[in-house]
Amino acid sequence: MELHSVPARGGVVPQQGLLLAVSLFTFWNQPTTAQLTIEFVPSNAAEGKDVLFLVHNVPEDIVGYAWYKGRRVDRDHQIASYVIDTQINIPGPAYSGPETIYSNGSLLFQKITLEDTGYYTLHAIKKNFQNEEVTGQLRVYPELPKPNITTSNSDPLEHKDPVVLTCEPETQDTTYLWLINSQSVQNSAQLKLSKDNRTLTLPHVTRNDIGPYECESRNPVSAGRSDPLYLNVLYGPEAPTISPSVSPYHSGTNLSLSCHADSNPPAQYSWLINGRPKQSTQELFIPNITANDSGSYTCLVHNSVTGLNRTTVKTITVSGTYKVLNQAHLFFPKQKDETTSNEG
Repeated sequence: MELHSVPARGGVVPQQGLLLAVSLFTFWNQPTTAQLTIEFVPSNAAEGKDVLFLVHNVPEDIVGYAWYKGRRVDRDHQIASYVIDTQINIPGPAYSGPETIYSNGSLLFQKITLEDTGYYTLHAIKKNFQNEEVTGQLRVYPELPKPNITTSNSDPLEHKDPVVLTCEPETQDTTYLWLINSQSVQNSAQLKLSKDNRTLTLPHVTRNDIGPYECESRNPVSAGRSDPLYLNVLYGPEAPTISPSVSPYHSGTNLSLSCHADSNPPAQYSWLINGRPKQSTQELFIPNITANDSGSYTCLVHNSVTGLNRTTVKTITVSGTYKVLNQAHLFFPKQKDETTSNEG
């Protein structure tokens, strides 16, 4: 709730505090020639709460008050009137039930609703009929629910699919804020915010854009933050690597190779030896190798979602029988060639 004609005071005040404000102002009503004004307490009204329309600078010769919904005195929109001599509240056509006028002209509005947003006019009636009027604007805001994020694509392909994230629900007079890894998001070529900040667009998603993403919604009376959302960015496989990269291979020993490729979802692995399929595993093990096991060893990786394939070839030469003399190896490691190829 905001008042444009007078300075506003923030904070949520319980009903007891509102009544105390009325009582204190009633007894501390010193003579003044200052202009009649209205202050809404609290300054920002939350739906379902109580609001006090506190009157300041009341003239001494007042005989009664009347409150109206709107910017002018209109009998059809009178909420209630109060006669000081008789201390009687008289309901008007716009009276809804929870309004009470006090002797100093202040109006207590209980369980305010969104429909109560608008202008209100106080008509102060003097003995000399030189009446005074003052109008203030009341804004009522809803208590916001916890926001949640919806996405146009939770499993985007890297460098291909755009993603649009939306902070729900959409409410009036609400400010939206986005965070990635708990850091506030700013408009950029990689991250585009809508005019109202409610949607966040990633034009070209990469594997570094998995998140977490959070959105906040705020209005003058409440705020909330969504649960974190992660994107499952699909990519790869990258060029595989075969390990160990360098090792001596001798007849009679065991050959153990491992293949790895960065991929989401995880890649499927298969091996070719001299162009012939061997086995569909990430690890390749051949016991008691001989010179006949020399040749090209190809690791083939495939991503079933992206449809991409990658291969790496390692040339292995198996030498003669491995011997030990005086704890010294007669055969030493020899560098082997390893080549990589890509297939779309």
